[in-house]
Amino acid sequence: MAKALVIFLHGVGSNGADLAGLGQHWASVLPDVAFASPNAPMPFEHGMGYQWFSLNGVTTENRPARVREARAAFDATLLPLMAQHGFTDAWDKVILVGFSQGSIMALDALASGRHPLAGVVAFSGRLAFDGALTPQPHTPALLIHGHADGVIPWTESESAALRLKSAGVTVETRFEPTTGHTISSQGAMEAAAFIAQCLQD
Repeated sequence: MAKALVIFLHGVGSNGADLAGLGQHWASVLPDVAFASPNAPMPFEHGMGYQWFSLNGVTTENRPARVREARAAFDATLLPLMAQHGFTDAWDKVILVGFSQGSIMALDALASGRHPLAGVVAFSGRLAFDGALTPQPHTPALLIHGHADGVIPWTESESAALRLKSAGVTVETRFEPTTGHTISSQGAMEAAAFIAQCLQD
């Protein structure tokens, strides 16, 4: 029986298989962890794959509302996976690992405090959350971002970390000088080490 569940949250226009390989890669260093990598609930509007929320007409101003509106479908996607792996309603045994739009959803789950997560890892993400942050007190976060990211600037993770820290979240950051909008092998290793630490605390 696994003692924790890592749920991968893919980027827009992708699918669950995109990040599932990370779980296979991490299985040797996280032997007591189960992994799940679902498709986002909405078909991507501009090609193959799926999305957590629509990018049509999205702006800095309306993005937080898009994310809020996506919460119900997000939770409805994760709950059956948790039950399937023996973690029904056990959010404190769940670690969210997001990339890009998946990171936006993971950081929103953290910032809203609606689940007492065991941890959050956000690759190449941003915090699209307006108003006061209300995180759970014991959910740590690791934000990893490449300085060469041409899709979501690394400064988004920098500002997200500052806001989360101000709200009482224990936050670690890793900024990689030559990494673009992707997950590097170094970042993947650091994320696995962070998850292992979350499960020891």
